Amino acid sequence: MTAQEGFAVDPWGVTEQRLDLAGQARGESIFALSNGHIGLRANLDEGEPHGLPGTYLNGVFELRPLPYPEGGYGFPESGQSVINVTNGKIIRLLVDDEPFDLRYGDLHGHRRSLDFREGVLRREAEWTSPAGRTIRIRTGRLVSLTQRAVAAIEYEVEAVGAAVRIVLQSELVANEQLPASDGDPRASAVLEAPLVAESHHATETRATLVHRTRYSGLRVAAGMDHVIHGPDGVSVTSESRPDQARVSVTAVLQPGEKLRLVKLLGYGWSATRSLPAVRDQVEAAITAARYSGWDGLVTEQKTYLEEFWASSDIEIDGDVELQQAVRFALFHVLQAAARSEERAIPAKGLTGTGYDGHSFWDTETFVLQVLTYSLPAAVAQALRWRHTTLPLARERAAQLGLQGAVFPWRTIRGEECSGYWPAGTAAFHIGADIAVAAARYVRATGDVDFEREYGLELLVETARMWRSLGHHDAIGQFRIEGVTGPDEYSAVADNNVYTNLMAQTNMLAAADSARRYPQEAAALGVDTEETAAWRDAANAMYIPYDEKLGVHPQADGFTDHQVWDFEGTPPEKYPLLLHYPYFDLYRKQVVKQADLVMAMQVRGDAFTAEQKMRNFAYYERLTVRDSSLSACTQAVIAAEVGQLDLAYDYTAEAAMMDLHDLGGNTRDGLHMASLAGACIALVGGLGGLRDHGGLISFRPRLPAGLVSLAFSMRVRNHLLHVRITHDTTTYTLREGSQLRISHDGEELVVVVGEPQERRTTKPGVVERLSQPPGREPARRAPQAGPTVGGGPGVEHLPAE
Repeated sequence: MTAQEGFAVDPWGVTEQRLDLAGQARGESIFALSNGHIGLRANLDEGEPHGLPGTYLNGVFELRPLPYPEGGYGFPESGQSVINVTNGKIIRLLVDDEPFDLRYGDLHGHRRSLDFREGVLRREAEWTSPAGRTIRIRTGRLVSLTQRAVAAIEYEVEAVGAAVRIVLQSELVANEQLPASDGDPRASAVLEAPLVAESHHATETRATLVHRTRYSGLRVAAGMDHVIHGPDGVSVTSESRPDQARVSVTAVLQPGEKLRLVKLLGYGWSATRSLPAVRDQVEAAITAARYSGWDGLVTEQKTYLEEFWASSDIEIDGDVELQQAVRFALFHVLQAAARSEERAIPAKGLTGTGYDGHSFWDTETFVLQVLTYSLPAAVAQALRWRHTTLPLARERAAQLGLQGAVFPWRTIRGEECSGYWPAGTAAFHIGADIAVAAARYVRATGDVDFEREYGLELLVETARMWRSLGHHDAIGQFRIEGVTGPDEYSAVADNNVYTNLMAQTNMLAAADSARRYPQEAAALGVDTEETAAWRDAANAMYIPYDEKLGVHPQADGFTDHQVWDFEGTPPEKYPLLLHYPYFDLYRKQVVKQADLVMAMQVRGDAFTAEQKMRNFAYYERLTVRDSSLSACTQAVIAAEVGQLDLAYDYTAEAAMMDLHDLGGNTRDGLHMASLAGACIALVGGLGGLRDHGGLISFRPRLPAGLVSLAFSMRVRNHLLHVRITHDTTTYTLREGSQLRISHDGEELVVVVGEPQERRTTKPGVVERLSQPPGREPARRAPQAGPTVGGGPGVEHLPAE
């Protein structure tokens, strides 16, 4: 896993100093803009060349068949794929009739930059056409975080050295041709021409297209308007046809003269509203954007981001590259969720079509965990979306012969879209992931209205599912069998520890919530007998433990399996799922992503310190990290057991996943959970943040490679700032009155204006644990002490 260079290191932004045609698709993801409703890949304004064109609206998808060689009861019948909707980014430029195409002529310079404090993608280029005409362009692009339906582009052309005739063709284009899929199952299905035209109109500087998806029946409207500044004699024409609308601007520029175009875009969609209603909504959004103007939209964007960074920044002293990466991560997590407003947060956000635009457990487990303490309103919106899908989840449960609700493993609208049961529906833990996210949000915010109206029902229906999925055995233990945990290289197993512990948390939280709101619980049909059954099951939950090895098997019998032949697996055979049959993976000790280690993160209270050390040592030698979700979790537990340099390395891997394209698939979109996970690794790993139901607690530790770490977080209408150095940790309350927390087991009360300072514990030097051959994380700092070798046994453990 080697890093790839390409972007200048800047603590507050990303800059591309030259055009990289070979890596264009990757850059289109890195510089993508979104607000959770609209997503624009960073395709060049002129439309070509491109890697993967992409304009997305959250929740807009097309249906496609899910073929099976052999059918089976309960198999989903159709899939859902995000589609490339009407592209409003295109502004074609002709210089004396020659198209501005960076593959031709002489490119004297090309620079793109994205400042996380501004939220505007800026671009500069100077180009000489094959005929010898030179122009300079400057552009800016934003997706508004304050005006949900709006995006905008500023495009400026300047004549250099001689007079030129300039034509700008600003377009709306539907049903763009897309490149074919490469067959990678992590990529998306390519759906050709998914939009059916319903209406088109153009007049003066405005145009609108309305389409309907062919099978899912969603109505999509896109509109544009323009503000034009240039020399005298500028000509403007407009035209439209079913799949294209165009506004053309023509001018003759003398040397030094400029033509400036501001393009205002509006997007909207609906499954139920009429054509006039959707069209008028978009036109109203454009009118409001025109009122704000380009400068007003940029000012609003900066103000929004200034407030976000003031309460959510993570500051690192000692590693500028990691500082850049974590702010990149926070910025994109914000973009994925800011204005999603009762829609899913996809695994790739709105930056690409990877995983067909589906939402998984990633959202609740990683992304919402970060947003709970930085942008809690977005968490409430995402969980309300899950609540709207409860009728479909109840139908799915009934189909499977279960009570309550079974949420889909992957979806856009709420139906199950996974055609592979072992790594799909069998991962029932997603129900608890959703329930625990709701409980965490209520605990962190004190939002009792949300708990009463939405959270309670989510908890109740998932608790019912667990109670009907599991059973009490002959000696009274509660067992959950035939399920898949986070590790997708072990499927349909019995008593997966992560699943059982999350189900335990879910059922206890449901019982507690029902006690707090007896009337609302009664309306859902909950009685004392049912809550008692949840508590009985939770308290009797069976957690496997291998007495001989002194570790927890991640599921029954896992530690009895044959160990994968890591020595005989060459580097080019990773990820394993692309080169080996699942049946072989399922029966061997090999871990795709942290599973038992994930259980120790989310339910650390269920393990002793010694168990955590032994478990981590055992699973470290089996985990190949074929998932971008693994490094961050390994970082958290590595820090907890004293492996600080290893935690640092894993944190960097999670943070650099896309900037360095470590998975080789950033072209398909960014890894939102890994980006969120980098933040979790810093705050939950090095900061030691835990919230297992009592006080918010911290156990700060700092690796030798860092000078300091600071972060802010929102807890129950308070804003807490934490700064960690090798000597001291300081807690400062910046908003609120007073807050009770725990530092290394000592309870503190932090009051506004009275920072609390405590010593930062310095763990002793430990032997570094080893990973499977060739799967070690890249090291970021000189290592102190020897490296532990050996196989997957536990004879080599960190020093006590």
